[in-house]
Amino acid sequence: MKTAKLILLCLSGMLAMQSATAQSRSEKKAQTERNVREAINADHYKINVDYMQPMKGRSRALTSDYSIEIRNDSVFSYLPYFGVAYNVPYGGGKGLIFNAPITGYKKESLKKGKTRIDFKTGNEEDKYEYSLTIYSDGSANIHIQPMNRQAISYSGELDIKE
Repeated sequence: MKTAKLILLCLSGMLAMQSATAQSRSEKKAQTERNVREAINADHYKINVDYMQPMKGRSRALTSDYSIEIRNDSVFSYLPYFGVAYNVPYGGGKGLIFNAPITGYKKESLKKGKTRIDFKTGNEEDKYEYSLTIYSDGSANIHIQPMNRQAISYSGELDIKE
C-alpha cells in the first residue's frame, strides 16, 4: 500500500513538472514570435546565414560568420558567392560583400506568421533583387537575383536579442 502511494506521489510530481516545462516552452515560443515581429516592424534586423544553395553546384554549410543586416533604408551584406558570373570586374570583384541603400522595400505578411520582404539594391559592380522570407520562429530564407550573376539562396536565423 505504501509503495502504491509513493508511486502515485512520484507520478503526480512528474506530471506537474511536465506541465510547467510545456508552459515555459510555449511562453518562450510566444516571446520569440514577439521579438521577430518587433524586429521586422522596426526595419532593423540581422540574419546570420549558415547555409547556401547556388543555382549550379552543390549546396554547402557555412562555417564562418556570414550575415545580412537591414538598418532602416540600408543593407549590410556580408555573404559568400558561388556560381556563374556573366560580367564581373577583373579579379572577381566584391561579390555580395557591400553596404548600400535600399530601394523599393516591400513587406508582406503571409500565412502562419511568415513575412516576405522584397527590395532592390546595388553597388558599382551590379544590381540585386533580394527576397527574404522570415518565419515566426526566427528562421529565414534569402534569395538574391543579381543582374550579372546567377541567382543564389541562403538560409539562416534571425539574430534575436532576448
